[in-house]
Amino acid sequence: MSELTHEDIHRLSVEEVLRQLATTEAGLASHEASRRLQEYGPNMLLEPGRSSLLRNLNRHFTHFLAILLWIAAGLSFLADWLNPDESMATIGWAIVAVIVINAVFAFIQEYKAEQTFAALRRLLPDKAWVMRDGQPVEIERRNIVPGDLLILEEGECVPADARLVEAIGMRVDNAALTGEAHPKRRTADPVADGHRLDLPNLVFAGTTILSGHGRAVVFATGMRSEFGKVAALATATEAGASPLQLEIAKVTRTVAALSVTIGIASFLIGLWTGLSLWTSFVFGIGIIVANVPEGLLPTVTLALAMSSQRMAKRNMLIKHLPAVETLGCTTVICTDKTGTLTENRMKVDRFYVDGMVVESREACFVAAGRLISLAEAHRWRRFFDVLLHCHNAKRIRRADGRWTATGDPTEVALLEFVIDHGLAHRPSLRRMGELPFDADRKRMSTLHWSEGRLLAFTKGAPESVLPLCTAILLNGTSHPLTEEERATITNQSRAFAEQAHRVLAIAMREVAHQPERIEVETIERDLTFLGLVAMVDPPRREVPAAVAICRQAGVRVVMITGDHPLTALAVAREIGLVAGQRTEDANVPPTVIEGTQLDHLSDEQLRELLKPSPVGSPPLFARMAPRHKLRVVSILKDMGEVVAVTGDGVNDAPALKRADIGVAMGLSGSDVAKETADMIVLDDNFATIVYAIEEGRTVYDNIRKFSTYILASNVPEIVPFVGYGLAGWPLALTVPQILAVDLGTDMIPALGLGAERPHIDVMDRPPRDRRERMLNLPLLLRAYLFLGVIEAVTAMTAFFLYLTSQGWVWGTPLDWSSPLYREATTVTLAAIVLAQVANVFACRSDHLSVARIGWFSNPLILWGILAELVIFAFVAYTPIGHRLFGTSSLPPWIFGPLTMGGAGLLLAEEGRKLFVNRLRRRPSPLAQRELPA
Repeated sequence: MSELTHEDIHRLSVEEVLRQLATTEAGLASHEASRRLQEYGPNMLLEPGRSSLLRNLNRHFTHFLAILLWIAAGLSFLADWLNPDESMATIGWAIVAVIVINAVFAFIQEYKAEQTFAALRRLLPDKAWVMRDGQPVEIERRNIVPGDLLILEEGECVPADARLVEAIGMRVDNAALTGEAHPKRRTADPVADGHRLDLPNLVFAGTTILSGHGRAVVFATGMRSEFGKVAALATATEAGASPLQLEIAKVTRTVAALSVTIGIASFLIGLWTGLSLWTSFVFGIGIIVANVPEGLLPTVTLALAMSSQRMAKRNMLIKHLPAVETLGCTTVICTDKTGTLTENRMKVDRFYVDGMVVESREACFVAAGRLISLAEAHRWRRFFDVLLHCHNAKRIRRADGRWTATGDPTEVALLEFVIDHGLAHRPSLRRMGELPFDADRKRMSTLHWSEGRLLAFTKGAPESVLPLCTAILLNGTSHPLTEEERATITNQSRAFAEQAHRVLAIAMREVAHQPERIEVETIERDLTFLGLVAMVDPPRREVPAAVAICRQAGVRVVMITGDHPLTALAVAREIGLVAGQRTEDANVPPTVIEGTQLDHLSDEQLRELLKPSPVGSPPLFARMAPRHKLRVVSILKDMGEVVAVTGDGVNDAPALKRADIGVAMGLSGSDVAKETADMIVLDDNFATIVYAIEEGRTVYDNIRKFSTYILASNVPEIVPFVGYGLAGWPLALTVPQILAVDLGTDMIPALGLGAERPHIDVMDRPPRDRRERMLNLPLLLRAYLFLGVIEAVTAMTAFFLYLTSQGWVWGTPLDWSSPLYREATTVTLAAIVLAQVANVFACRSDHLSVARIGWFSNPLILWGILAELVIFAFVAYTPIGHRLFGTSSLPPWIFGPLTMGGAGLLLAEEGRKLFVNRLRRRPSPLAQRELPA
């Protein structure tokens, strides 16, 4: 058999379909099925080559900063080999420990982020029934081939793309593939062109048969199926680096280049000034180690991990740590409608009876602002009887003992409506027969015995049921249906439909006697019109407020759905995504783009459409296929937007992966969406995303705070080596002591800064520009030339103060192994530690006084300071600390001047804040606004 072409298969008759696919109604012969399996391959999703676990782990050991640290460790080991007495190996092992801890931690966090194909395979059924050699047989899904005749029953998952050749009462749920929650009718009749996923004679892999049964001929399997195409999109899409990853990469490259350049220059200057090769080498290594903020990367990693833990308590599961900060600079949220903005369940919203619209509230009815009692509603009992009986939904008891309804979502909504309003307490009427729904009639009828009478209940599309009605029930009495009343009903049905409601007409008639055969002509005629039912997939209660907060925060929300344009527009109006409850209420009518229209737009036209506008509403995208959603997200990213994409279906997977941040729904989301996304909203609450954006913005602010804190200590670490190499001072700080600060005493207070609570205006300002540098010029000037200089002056003053207090005379050589030298370097270390205690309070805000923030408002900082002092005590007052870091115990009196030095730094920073605030004429010193220093 030649390569199958199935683009026009929906236009063919059943006979032509069987002929084109070279099969029969008896199915394939076993030998032919085996041959086709060899030709087309197994019906499974082929997993492309993926990096091994070892390679992924290795990636965390070989990024730029890691390579720089490896070089520093190697030089330390080389120095130890050349001069074992200096214990430079200790430095090397400490640096290696930093690399290993960072790599393992990051690897564990990201281990589960790339499981998309495994989830896809779990979603597809393992076995299916087909016709082979004229007999129904159950085979493994992977053995299904083009031309196989599938036997499809209610509740089954379709194993491959197929063309129906027989369909009886069949409705399918395509939500996992298209994102559209409405069940779709299926028929075996040939049809003209239409949206491929909406063609009524096709069924697709991964979708579910909600009701009915039928048979279908397979025309596409594995990666050739629509499901496979979505999988290919998801895996072929490059996720890209997060803004934080890019920024940290730039920072580390800049710092690394600067450190190496200064280190080499220092080495050469040392040789030029007459220092020995060894002294010059120690000088250069010291400059490099002091310049590289070894503690920055682990602090960022741990701060993001702590933030993800806080978010987990708010039902946001973070799978990829940098995603936390990415949310903070999000400018656009592309959100699915079904299951994200809405509840993903049909619900009776209102109905039309006795010439009035009645709203359905919890356990009550409201008409024209008046509460309708259940006793008053009793006159509509026949209307409710039809809702209760004219369906095939079933009530089942769950494992927890509660009752629930299963079946077609529309029929489930009708059953739940009558149960929730206490209308199902009477005994059920015995069913005597049924005329099932079909796509031609667009209605369903059932026969029931009621009080000695045979009643026919009918529900269906208004345009199908209303022409069959000759009477209308008003206030419990039947009257002939007039043309005026017919027009009123039609207008009301149209009004419901324009509000994105799914509308059903309800009717009945009394059958004189039990017919021998239940036929449409004898049952569905001379009906009495009872009313209309309007159903809707309601928006989540918290979504309107969340959308309003996003708008206030400068974050645009763009709806991209597979649903009908009218439905998308109605939901958008209800949640405040577009202005006005009606189009004419808005200054600028909202733009609704369908998938077919998007195909005819150039990239430039789409880019123009997506540009933010000061007037009007963002465009809405309806009837979108996965490739359409992916294209919109890609164009937005090309425009420089930071894009978050929310979704819950298989159809969302490619866009979730392409986005800067993919957000999946935890309750209703498919495994595919969850595995592809960077984070999962565990409660499916759109408002949780808003909290996550606030947390992301706060994380970025906090990273800048502890970056200032960490970088400030680099200056007092560098100055001793500069003085040693250029001025001939005694070396006031050793390399192991630098690492004691960077990897020990500084770490926990820095984490306290990473846990700062959000400022009150964090969601009142627009997203930061992704081009904004994390370490901008004001931050660097404050860290290096203000706070750092003060620390350096304090540390060097303390060093020489202690030496002179012990009788040392300027110019006298110091033996590096002498107790005095070890004590003096320990004083320098202590000065830096106490200065950093003051600095952690100074860095909590770049403009607010610590008194206004509150000394005790962040308990983690207080615990961090305690830990910092404990670590220093270990380094300075224990034999192990003496041996590892070359320290010595200090007399108590020296801590008086050191404490004064720390207090001086804090007072100087408070004075700077006061000066800057006055210079900027801030309206209120209480306003918590994060401004550049």
